[in-house]
Amino acid sequence: MKNVKRRPNLRFPHFKDEWENYQLGNLLEFKNGINASKEQYGRGYKFINVLDILNNDFITHEKIIGSVEVDESIAEKFSVSYGDILFQRSSETREEVGSANVYLDNSQQATFGGFVIRGKKIGEYDPIFLNLFLKTDYARNQITSKSGGSTRYNIGQEMLSSISLLLPTLEEQNRIASFFTVLDKKIAELKQKKKLLEQYKKGIMQKLFSQELRFKDENGKEFPNWETFKIGDIASLIKDGTHGTHKDSKVGNYYLLSAKNVVDGIIKIEEADRKISKEDFDSIYKNYKLKNDDILLTIVGTIGRTAIWKDNIKNVAFQRSVAFLRFENNLPEFIYQLFNQELFQLELLKRQVVSAQPGIYLGDLAKIKINIPIIKEQRKIAVFLRTIDNKINSTETQIKQTQLYKRALLQKMFV
Repeated sequence: MKNVKRRPNLRFPHFKDEWENYQLGNLLEFKNGINASKEQYGRGYKFINVLDILNNDFITHEKIIGSVEVDESIAEKFSVSYGDILFQRSSETREEVGSANVYLDNSQQATFGGFVIRGKKIGEYDPIFLNLFLKTDYARNQITSKSGGSTRYNIGQEMLSSISLLLPTLEEQNRIASFFTVLDKKIAELKQKKKLLEQYKKGIMQKLFSQELRFKDENGKEFPNWETFKIGDIASLIKDGTHGTHKDSKVGNYYLLSAKNVVDGIIKIEEADRKISKEDFDSIYKNYKLKNDDILLTIVGTIGRTAIWKDNIKNVAFQRSVAFLRFENNLPEFIYQLFNQELFQLELLKRQVVSAQPGIYLGDLAKIKINIPIIKEQRKIAVFLRTIDNKINSTETQIKQTQLYKRALLQKMFV
Protein backbone atom coordinates (compact mmCIF):
# COMPACT_ATOMS: atom_id res chain seq x y z
CA MET A 1 0.00 0.00 0.00
CA LYS A 2 3.01 2.27 0.46
CA ASN A 3 3.91 2.26 -3.21
CA VAL A 4 3.03 5.86 -4.13
CA LYS A 5 5.12 8.76 -2.85
CA ARG A 6 4.50 12.44 -3.49
CA ARG A 7 5.30 15.92 -2.19
CA PRO A 8 2.94 18.90 -1.71
CA ASN A 9 3.39 22.09 -3.73
CA LEU A 10 3.87 24.15 -0.57
CA ARG A 11 5.46 23.02 2.67
CA PHE A 12 7.43 24.27 5.65
CA PRO A 13 11.24 24.47 5.46
CA HIS A 14 13.34 21.52 6.61
CA PHE A 15 10.73 18.95 5.53
CA LYS A 16 12.01 17.14 2.44
CA ASP A 17 10.71 13.57 2.64
CA GLU A 18 8.06 12.35 0.25
CA TRP A 19 4.61 11.64 1.65
CA GLU A 20 3.61 7.99 1.90
CA ASN A 21 0.44 6.42 0.59
CA TYR A 22 -2.10 4.82 2.94
CA GLN A 23 -5.74 3.84 2.93
CA LEU A 24 -8.10 5.32 5.49
CA GLY A 25 -8.72 1.80 6.79
CA ASN A 26 -5.08 1.71 7.97
CA LEU A 27 -5.83 4.55 10.36
CA LEU A 28 -9.49 4.15 11.33
CA GLU A 29 -11.84 1.32 12.30
CA PHE A 30 -15.37 2.13 11.18
CA LYS A 31 -18.73 1.60 12.88
CA ASN A 32 -22.29 2.83 12.25
CA GLY A 33 -24.07 4.71 15.04
CA ILE A 34 -26.95 4.12 17.45
CA ASN A 35 -30.51 3.86 16.13
CA ALA A 36 -32.64 4.79 19.13
CA SER A 37 -36.39 5.31 19.54
CA LYS A 38 -37.68 8.88 19.77
CA GLU A 39 -38.49 8.39 23.48
CA GLN A 40 -34.77 7.95 24.23
CA TYR A 41 -33.71 11.37 22.92
CA GLY A 42 -33.36 14.55 24.95
CA ARG A 43 -31.53 13.17 27.98
CA GLY A 44 -28.62 10.91 28.86
CA TYR A 45 -25.31 10.73 26.99
CA LYS A 46 -24.17 13.43 24.57
CA PHE A 47 -25.03 12.22 21.08
CA ILE A 48 -23.18 13.37 17.93
CA ASN A 49 -25.42 13.85 14.90
CA VAL A 50 -25.00 15.24 11.39
CA LEU A 51 -25.43 18.89 12.43
CA ASP A 52 -22.54 18.56 14.87
CA ILE A 53 -20.37 17.39 11.97
CA LEU A 54 -21.46 20.14 9.58
CA ASN A 55 -21.64 23.14 11.91
CA ASN A 56 -18.32 22.98 13.78
CA ASP A 57 -14.65 23.27 12.88
CA PHE A 58 -14.11 20.46 15.40
CA ILE A 59 -16.34 18.70 17.95
CA THR A 60 -16.07 18.81 21.73
CA HIS A 61 -18.43 17.45 24.40
CA GLU A 62 -19.69 20.96 25.13
CA LYS A 63 -20.58 21.69 21.48
CA ILE A 64 -22.76 18.58 20.98
CA ILE A 65 -26.44 19.49 20.61
CA GLY A 66 -28.33 16.27 21.33
CA SER A 67 -28.40 13.50 23.90
CA VAL A 68 -29.69 9.93 24.09
CA GLU A 69 -30.59 7.62 26.97
CA VAL A 70 -28.95 4.21 26.54
CA ASP A 71 -27.42 1.58 28.81
CA GLU A 72 -23.83 2.13 29.88
CA SER A 73 -22.73 -0.89 27.85
CA ILE A 74 -24.26 0.59 24.69
CA ALA A 75 -22.68 3.98 25.39
CA GLU A 76 -19.30 2.28 25.75
CA LYS A 77 -19.77 0.25 22.57
CA PHE A 78 -20.61 3.42 20.63
CA SER A 79 -18.18 5.71 22.43
CA VAL A 80 -16.33 8.55 20.72
CA SER A 81 -12.90 9.48 22.08
CA TYR A 82 -10.25 12.10 21.36
CA GLY A 83 -8.95 11.80 17.81
CA ASP A 84 -11.88 9.77 16.41
CA ILE A 85 -13.28 10.97 13.08
CA LEU A 86 -17.05 11.21 12.45
CA PHE A 87 -18.57 10.96 8.96
CA GLN A 88 -21.99 11.89 7.61
CA ARG A 89 -23.34 8.56 6.34
CA SER A 90 -26.32 9.81 4.30
CA SER A 91 -27.33 13.06 2.61
CA GLU A 92 -29.84 14.45 0.12
CA THR A 93 -26.94 15.97 -1.81
CA ARG A 94 -23.78 14.33 -3.09
CA GLU A 95 -21.80 17.41 -2.02
CA GLU A 96 -22.41 16.73 1.71
CA VAL A 97 -22.31 12.94 1.91
CA GLY A 98 -19.26 11.71 3.80
CA SER A 99 -18.53 15.12 5.34
CA ALA A 100 -16.12 14.59 8.22
CA ASN A 101 -15.18 16.14 11.53
CA VAL A 102 -12.89 15.27 14.42
CA TYR A 103 -13.63 14.82 18.14
CA LEU A 104 -11.13 16.82 20.19
CA ASP A 105 -12.15 16.34 23.80
CA ASN A 106 -9.84 14.56 26.23
CA SER A 107 -12.08 15.03 29.24
CA GLN A 108 -15.35 13.31 28.26
CA GLN A 109 -16.51 10.70 25.77
CA ALA A 110 -19.66 10.93 23.67
CA THR A 111 -21.85 8.62 21.56
CA PHE A 112 -22.99 8.96 17.94
CA GLY A 113 -26.16 8.48 15.88
CA GLY A 114 -27.32 6.23 13.09
CA PHE A 115 -26.68 8.76 10.32
CA VAL A 116 -23.05 8.95 11.44
CA ILE A 117 -20.11 6.59 10.92
CA ARG A 118 -17.39 6.67 13.54
CA GLY A 119 -13.77 6.17 12.54
CA LYS A 120 -12.06 4.88 15.72
CA LYS A 121 -8.38 5.84 15.84
CA ILE A 122 -6.20 2.75 15.33
CA GLY A 123 -3.22 4.25 13.46
CA GLU A 124 -0.70 7.01 14.08
CA TYR A 125 -1.86 10.40 12.85
CA ASP A 126 -2.43 13.94 14.03
CA PRO A 127 -6.24 14.21 14.41
CA ILE A 128 -6.36 17.85 13.30
CA PHE A 129 -4.22 17.06 10.26
CA LEU A 130 -6.47 14.15 9.23
CA ASN A 131 -9.58 16.29 9.69
CA LEU A 132 -8.04 18.92 7.40
CA PHE A 133 -7.08 16.30 4.81
CA LEU A 134 -10.68 15.04 4.67
CA LYS A 135 -11.78 18.54 3.62
CA THR A 136 -9.40 18.76 0.64
CA ASP A 137 -10.69 18.39 -2.91
CA TYR A 138 -8.61 15.22 -3.27
CA ALA A 139 -10.40 13.53 -0.36
CA ARG A 140 -13.86 14.94 -1.04
CA ASN A 141 -13.77 13.87 -4.70
CA GLN A 142 -12.91 10.32 -3.69
CA ILE A 143 -15.68 10.15 -1.09
CA THR A 144 -18.44 11.65 -3.24
CA SER A 145 -17.51 9.51 -6.26
CA LYS A 146 -17.88 6.36 -4.15
CA SER A 147 -21.28 7.38 -2.75
CA GLY A 148 -24.43 5.83 -4.18
CA GLY A 149 -28.21 6.17 -4.02
CA SER A 150 -31.17 7.66 -5.86
CA THR A 151 -33.24 9.89 -3.54
CA ARG A 152 -30.40 10.01 -0.97
CA TYR A 153 -26.66 9.55 -1.31
CA ASN A 154 -24.97 7.09 1.04
CA ILE A 155 -21.43 6.14 1.95
CA GLY A 156 -20.48 2.91 3.72
CA GLN A 157 -17.68 1.62 5.92
CA GLU A 158 -15.94 -0.31 3.15
CA MET A 159 -16.01 2.71 0.84
CA LEU A 160 -14.46 4.90 3.52
CA SER A 161 -11.83 2.25 4.29
CA SER A 162 -10.68 2.35 0.66
CA ILE A 163 -10.10 6.12 0.53
CA SER A 164 -6.43 6.72 -0.28
CA LEU A 165 -4.38 9.44 1.35
CA LEU A 166 -0.79 10.54 1.57
CA LEU A 167 0.76 11.25 4.95
CA PRO A 168 3.97 13.03 5.89
CA THR A 169 5.90 12.27 9.05
CA LEU A 170 4.04 12.84 12.31
CA GLU A 171 6.30 15.84 12.96
CA GLU A 172 5.22 17.50 9.70
CA GLN A 173 1.58 16.61 10.37
CA ASN A 174 1.85 18.38 13.75
CA ARG A 175 3.43 21.45 12.12
CA ILE A 176 0.69 21.71 9.50
CA ALA A 177 -2.03 21.14 12.11
CA SER A 178 -0.60 23.90 14.34
CA PHE A 179 -0.51 26.34 11.43
CA PHE A 180 -4.14 25.72 10.48
CA THR A 181 -5.19 25.86 14.14
CA VAL A 182 -3.88 29.44 14.27
CA LEU A 183 -5.77 30.21 11.05
CA ASP A 184 -8.98 28.69 12.44
CA LYS A 185 -8.56 30.75 15.61
CA LYS A 186 -8.36 33.90 13.49
CA ILE A 187 -11.57 32.92 11.65
CA ALA A 188 -13.30 32.17 14.97
CA GLU A 189 -12.26 35.56 16.36
CA LEU A 190 -13.64 37.33 13.28
CA LYS A 191 -16.92 35.41 13.55
CA GLN A 192 -17.19 36.40 17.21
CA LYS A 193 -16.48 40.03 16.30
CA LYS A 194 -19.25 39.93 13.71
CA LYS A 195 -21.65 38.31 16.19
CA LEU A 196 -20.96 41.02 18.79
CA LEU A 197 -21.48 43.78 16.20
CA GLU A 198 -24.80 42.23 15.17
CA GLN A 199 -25.88 41.99 18.81
CA TYR A 200 -24.88 45.61 19.38
CA LYS A 201 -26.85 46.73 16.34
CA LYS A 202 -29.91 44.78 17.42
CA GLY A 203 -29.81 46.38 20.87
CA ILE A 204 -29.25 49.90 19.58
CA MET A 205 -32.05 49.51 17.02
CA GLN A 206 -34.48 48.57 19.78
CA LYS A 207 -33.56 51.75 21.65
CA LEU A 208 -33.66 53.97 18.56
CA PHE A 209 -36.99 52.78 17.18
CA SER A 210 -38.64 52.71 20.61
CA GLN A 211 -37.38 56.30 21.01
CA GLU A 212 -35.61 55.41 24.24
CA LEU A 213 -32.49 56.78 22.57
CA ARG A 214 -32.84 60.01 20.57
CA PHE A 215 -30.49 62.11 18.47
CA LYS A 216 -30.43 65.89 18.76
CA ASP A 217 -30.25 68.50 16.01
CA GLU A 218 -27.18 70.57 15.08
CA ASN A 219 -28.00 73.04 17.86
CA GLY A 220 -28.29 70.36 20.53
CA LYS A 221 -32.06 70.62 20.65
CA GLU A 222 -34.57 67.77 20.73
CA PHE A 223 -36.14 66.71 17.46
CA PRO A 224 -39.97 66.81 17.25
CA ASN A 225 -42.00 63.80 18.37
CA TRP A 226 -42.36 60.94 15.94
CA GLU A 227 -45.66 60.53 14.12
CA THR A 228 -47.55 57.29 13.54
CA PHE A 229 -48.75 56.34 10.05
CA LYS A 230 -50.13 53.33 8.28
CA ILE A 231 -47.77 52.20 5.53
CA GLY A 232 -50.57 52.60 3.01
CA ASP A 233 -50.97 56.29 3.95
CA ILE A 234 -47.36 57.27 3.24
CA ALA A 235 -46.29 54.83 0.50
CA SER A 236 -47.02 56.03 -3.02
CA LEU A 237 -46.56 52.49 -4.36
CA ILE A 238 -47.35 49.12 -2.80
CA LYS A 239 -47.19 46.35 -5.36
CA ASP A 240 -45.91 42.82 -5.69
CA GLY A 241 -44.21 40.97 -8.52
CA THR A 242 -45.85 39.09 -11.35
CA HIS A 243 -48.59 36.54 -10.66
CA GLY A 244 -48.50 35.31 -14.25
CA THR A 245 -46.96 32.20 -15.73
CA HIS A 246 -43.87 32.78 -17.81
CA LYS A 247 -41.90 30.34 -19.89
CA ASP A 248 -38.22 29.91 -19.18
CA SER A 249 -35.96 31.28 -21.88
CA LYS A 250 -32.42 30.38 -22.87
CA VAL A 251 -32.14 33.45 -25.08
CA GLY A 252 -31.19 36.84 -23.64
CA ASN A 253 -30.55 37.92 -20.07
CA TYR A 254 -33.92 38.88 -18.60
CA TYR A 255 -34.14 37.53 -15.06
CA LEU A 256 -37.27 36.57 -13.13
CA LEU A 257 -36.19 36.53 -9.50
CA SER A 258 -37.94 35.60 -6.25
CA ALA A 259 -37.64 36.07 -2.49
CA LYS A 260 -34.55 33.85 -2.38
CA ASN A 261 -32.64 36.49 -4.35
CA VAL A 262 -33.13 39.15 -1.66
CA VAL A 263 -30.28 38.35 0.73
CA ASP A 264 -28.47 40.44 3.36
CA GLY A 265 -29.82 43.72 2.04
CA ILE A 266 -28.86 43.14 -1.58
CA ILE A 267 -30.38 41.64 -4.71
CA LYS A 268 -28.26 38.59 -5.41
CA ILE A 269 -28.26 37.51 -9.05
CA GLU A 270 -26.55 34.35 -10.29
CA GLU A 271 -26.13 33.10 -13.83
CA ALA A 272 -28.20 29.99 -13.02
CA ASP A 273 -31.22 32.07 -11.94
CA ARG A 274 -34.41 31.83 -13.95
CA LYS A 275 -34.61 33.79 -17.22
CA ILE A 276 -37.62 34.77 -19.32
CA SER A 277 -38.16 36.24 -22.79
CA LYS A 278 -37.98 39.97 -23.50
CA GLU A 279 -41.69 39.89 -24.40
CA ASP A 280 -42.62 38.48 -20.98
CA PHE A 281 -40.26 40.91 -19.28
CA ASP A 282 -41.84 43.90 -21.05
CA SER A 283 -45.35 42.66 -20.22
CA ILE A 284 -44.49 42.53 -16.50
CA TYR A 285 -43.42 46.18 -16.53
CA LYS A 286 -46.21 47.36 -18.82
CA ASN A 287 -48.06 49.34 -16.13
CA TYR A 288 -45.31 50.30 -13.69
CA LYS A 289 -41.55 50.66 -13.38
CA LEU A 290 -39.27 50.22 -10.40
CA LYS A 291 -37.49 53.43 -9.44
CA ASN A 292 -34.22 54.13 -7.69
CA ASP A 293 -34.57 53.75 -3.87
CA ASP A 294 -37.77 51.68 -3.96
CA ILE A 295 -37.89 49.25 -1.04
CA LEU A 296 -38.08 45.52 -1.78
CA LEU A 297 -39.70 43.32 0.87
CA THR A 298 -40.13 39.55 0.67
CA ILE A 299 -43.74 38.58 1.45
CA VAL A 300 -44.06 34.90 0.45
CA GLY A 301 -42.05 31.97 1.79
CA THR A 302 -39.16 33.64 3.55
CA ILE A 303 -40.87 36.76 4.90
CA GLY A 304 -39.25 40.04 5.89
CA ARG A 305 -36.04 40.27 3.89
CA THR A 306 -35.41 43.75 2.53
CA ALA A 307 -33.25 45.56 0.00
CA ILE A 308 -33.12 48.94 -1.71
CA TRP A 309 -33.58 48.96 -5.48
CA LYS A 310 -30.93 50.78 -7.50
CA ASP A 311 -31.25 51.85 -11.14
CA ASN A 312 -27.96 50.20 -12.07
CA ILE A 313 -29.70 46.82 -11.76
CA LYS A 314 -30.83 45.96 -15.27
CA ASN A 315 -33.18 43.41 -16.82
CA VAL A 316 -34.59 42.10 -13.53
CA ALA A 317 -38.23 41.34 -12.75
CA PHE A 318 -39.71 39.64 -9.70
CA GLN A 319 -42.28 37.01 -8.87
CA ARG A 320 -45.12 37.77 -6.46
CA SER A 321 -42.98 36.73 -3.47
CA VAL A 322 -41.41 40.21 -3.51
CA ALA A 323 -43.28 43.46 -2.79
CA PHE A 324 -42.20 46.94 -3.88
CA LEU A 325 -42.81 50.01 -1.73
CA ARG A 326 -42.08 53.62 -2.60
CA PHE A 327 -41.72 56.31 0.09
CA GLU A 328 -41.20 59.60 -1.72
CA ASN A 329 -41.19 61.77 1.43
CA ASN A 330 -39.02 59.53 3.61
CA LEU A 331 -35.43 58.37 3.39
CA PRO A 332 -35.18 54.87 1.87
CA GLU A 333 -32.20 54.05 4.13
CA PHE A 334 -34.30 54.83 7.20
CA ILE A 335 -37.25 52.75 5.95
CA TYR A 336 -34.86 49.90 5.15
CA GLN A 337 -33.53 49.93 8.72
CA LEU A 338 -37.04 50.28 10.18
CA PHE A 339 -38.23 47.25 8.19
CA ASN A 340 -35.30 45.23 9.55
CA GLN A 341 -35.92 46.00 13.19
CA GLU A 342 -37.45 43.31 15.40
CA LEU A 343 -40.83 44.94 16.13
CA PHE A 344 -41.61 45.40 12.44
CA GLN A 345 -40.58 41.82 11.69
CA LEU A 346 -42.97 40.66 14.42
CA GLU A 347 -45.76 42.70 12.82
CA LEU A 348 -45.14 40.84 9.58
CA LEU A 349 -45.26 37.47 11.33
CA LYS A 350 -48.56 38.33 13.02
CA ARG A 351 -50.14 39.04 9.63
CA GLN A 352 -48.83 36.12 7.63
CA VAL A 353 -51.35 33.71 6.15
CA VAL A 354 -50.33 30.16 6.99
CA SER A 355 -50.52 27.80 4.02
CA ALA A 356 -48.16 25.62 2.02
CA GLN A 357 -46.16 28.82 1.56
CA PRO A 358 -46.68 31.46 4.26
CA GLY A 359 -47.45 34.88 2.84
CA ILE A 360 -48.71 38.40 3.53
CA TYR A 361 -51.43 40.15 1.54
CA LEU A 362 -50.57 43.63 0.29
CA GLY A 363 -53.73 44.97 1.95
CA ASP A 364 -52.54 43.70 5.33
CA LEU A 365 -49.08 45.11 4.71
CA ALA A 366 -50.60 48.54 4.01
CA LYS A 367 -52.37 48.51 7.40
CA ILE A 368 -49.20 48.12 9.46
CA LYS A 369 -48.53 51.20 11.58
CA ILE A 370 -45.01 52.61 11.76
CA ASN A 371 -43.52 55.50 13.72
CA ILE A 372 -41.69 58.10 11.63
CA PRO A 373 -39.44 61.00 12.72
CA ILE A 374 -38.71 64.08 10.62
CA ILE A 375 -36.23 63.73 7.75
CA LYS A 376 -33.26 65.18 9.68
CA GLU A 377 -33.60 62.59 12.43
CA GLN A 378 -34.22 59.86 9.86
CA ARG A 379 -30.91 60.79 8.26
CA LYS A 380 -29.00 60.66 11.56
CA ILE A 381 -30.45 57.24 12.38
CA ALA A 382 -29.80 55.87 8.89
CA VAL A 383 -26.18 57.11 8.82
CA PHE A 384 -25.48 55.75 12.30
CA LEU A 385 -26.88 52.29 11.53
CA ARG A 386 -25.19 52.21 8.13
CA THR A 387 -21.86 52.77 9.90
CA ILE A 388 -22.49 49.65 11.99
CA ASP A 389 -23.58 47.75 8.86
CA ASN A 390 -20.32 48.73 7.15
CA LYS A 391 -18.34 47.32 10.08
CA ILE A 392 -20.38 44.10 9.97
CA ASN A 393 -19.91 43.80 6.20
CA SER A 394 -16.19 44.53 6.48
CA THR A 395 -15.82 41.80 9.09
CA GLU A 396 -17.79 39.36 6.93
CA THR A 397 -15.46 40.16 4.02
CA GLN A 398 -12.45 39.41 6.24
CA ILE A 399 -14.04 36.10 7.25
CA LYS A 400 -14.62 35.08 3.63
CA GLN A 401 -11.13 36.15 2.55
CA THR A 402 -9.52 34.20 5.39
CA GLN A 403 -11.64 31.15 4.59
CA LEU A 404 -10.62 31.38 0.92
CA TYR A 405 -6.99 31.71 1.97
CA LYS A 406 -7.37 28.62 4.14
CA ARG A 407 -9.01 26.67 1.32
CA ALA A 408 -6.24 27.63 -1.12
CA LEU A 409 -3.60 26.51 1.37
CA LEU A 410 -5.44 23.22 1.93
CA GLN A 411 -5.04 22.40 -1.75
CA LYS A 412 -1.36 23.43 -1.83
CA MET A 413 -0.14 21.99 1.48
CA PHE A 414 -1.78 18.58 1.07
CA VAL A 415 -1.37 15.93 -1.62
